Amino acid sequence: MKKILLLSDTHSYLDEKILKYVRLADEVWHAGDIGDLAVTDEIKKFKPLRAVYGNIDNDKARMEFPMNNRFFCEGVEVLITHIGGYPGKYNQAIREELRKNPPKLFICGHSHILKVQFDKTLNMLHMNPGAAGIHGFHQVRTMLRFEIDGEQIKALEIIEMEKKI
Repeated sequence: MKKILLLSDTHSYLDEKILKYVRLADEVWHAGDIGDLAVTDEIKKFKPLRAVYGNIDNDKARMEFPMNNRFFCEGVEVLITHIGGYPGKYNQAIREELRKNPPKLFICGHSHILKVQFDKTLNMLHMNPGAAGIHGFHQVRTMLRFEIDGEQIKALEIIEMEKKI
């Protein structure tokens, strides 16, 4: 079993509230718009990190992290990208791959809107953790944490934090 912390859209921001949950996880997954790589460097001091770059990320982030990250965690196939859309409205850049070979868990960021939805058409779970950083229109910073146990995704929890620092 793995305890996962899922975050996105940090936009160069990392604080003790986020790090508290990093320390409780087995792995941290970041769905892009990292900003300054000091964010991911700090996370990696505590836990293994899987990440993708987002549209605001510079060439250094693009050299370190892929646009799409497809992997297995225990018995769950996962695909993470930054701009992915939602069930029925997937981004054109990823739509065909999802249709041909859907993972069990599809993760994206970008919208700053937390959303977890099961896609019945593709038989996969879609997660967007919202935004953990302080830049953007969102009023509450959010992250997700959950467990992967064999082929099960369970114990999903929404983490909300005040936006004001």
